[in-house]
Amino acid sequence: MSTHTALVRLASAMTALTCAVTVSAGSAGSGTTARSPVQDLVSPRTVPGAAQLSQDAHGVRFHTAGVADVRTERPIRPTDRFRVGSITKTVIATVTLQLAAERKLSLDDPVTAHLPAATAALLPCPGDSDSRNSGCRITVRQLLTHTSGLFSYTDDRAFFRRFFGPGSAAHRFETHKPDALVRTALAHPPYAAPGERYRYSNTDYLLLGMVIRQVTGHTYAAEAYRRVIAPLHLTGTSFPGTRTGLPSPHGRAYTTTGTATGTTTGTTASSRTADATDLNPSSAGAAGELVSTLPDLNRLFGALLRGALLPAPELRQMRDTTDSYGRYGMGLFPVRLPCHRTLWGHNGEISGSYVQTLGTTDGRHLVSYRVNSDAPVDAAAERALLIAEFCPKA
Repeated sequence: MSTHTALVRLASAMTALTCAVTVSAGSAGSGTTARSPVQDLVSPRTVPGAAQLSQDAHGVRFHTAGVADVRTERPIRPTDRFRVGSITKTVIATVTLQLAAERKLSLDDPVTAHLPAATAALLPCPGDSDSRNSGCRITVRQLLTHTSGLFSYTDDRAFFRRFFGPGSAAHRFETHKPDALVRTALAHPPYAAPGERYRYSNTDYLLLGMVIRQVTGHTYAAEAYRRVIAPLHLTGTSFPGTRTGLPSPHGRAYTTTGTATGTTTGTTASSRTADATDLNPSSAGAAGELVSTLPDLNRLFGALLRGALLPAPELRQMRDTTDSYGRYGMGLFPVRLPCHRTLWGHNGEISGSYVQTLGTTDGRHLVSYRVNSDAPVDAAAERALLIAEFCPKA
């Protein structure tokens, strides 16, 4: 089945989503005193605000806690734009699998067959004597499943300090070219030989963005817009490229890095955050530059999990976690709850933002939640939120 045949199903899927939002949208603050688990994601000193958008057969529920902006103290709104980090990978994986369904590439092709010559030449091929450092043997599949073994450029200590750590305030507006980021990665030995083991690497999806351009003749952003964003009417979703500002409406984003110098902002002297709303996301590129909204994320993952974006064989491969021993598929990972339910989705983190979207296998029950900070989110609070949402009470 072709990708275009799968896309025919979008009309009915979109109708179902639109009806649910139109009829049942609501807020936790209207007439209820029940405590929402999203409140436990907020920390007065490091996480100013959090929000959750849930969607199932009973309708849409929006919960918010804290503030979107510590100066104006306005709450987070459902349509606020924010950076979604590695959820970008779900979109990149979807486009790549569509190309595979159209037989424009094979997942078992060596990635060097679909890269610009200059980039392909960077991947070493020393012969059988050094199987660990055999970049030319990496396949498209191994990039999608994070089993390429390639070093993640964001693990480079100097790069991390400059752009995501204490030096980010001075460097966050700099532009990065994908091939330069690949060179940063390849200056380090690989984690493992291709296919040997799972290790999450942003370099993998940086290369997939280059593959999409080489195969289609268009940027990954243009192909994602044509194949995913426009058909799903994701009006709050965009690839900013090198644009540093967020589209309106938006709140602020706060970072806990680089605040030791005294550059802090907040409503109290105890705040440990600095404003990180504006930045150049080219440092994330195809691995994490996307901007979106909570409703758009639910719509995206609902359509994807229900099979509206991919033919059934490709969707099965997307959820196949064999190569990672149950940890990661292709732009999706499973989350297993104590009530014996398995959810599918992805999370994302970038300076000033953390978000996660998860849904049931059929895509009919979804939740997206976010905080406007890059401070670590309490894992127990996240787990409690998911259990409250997906595990029926006895």
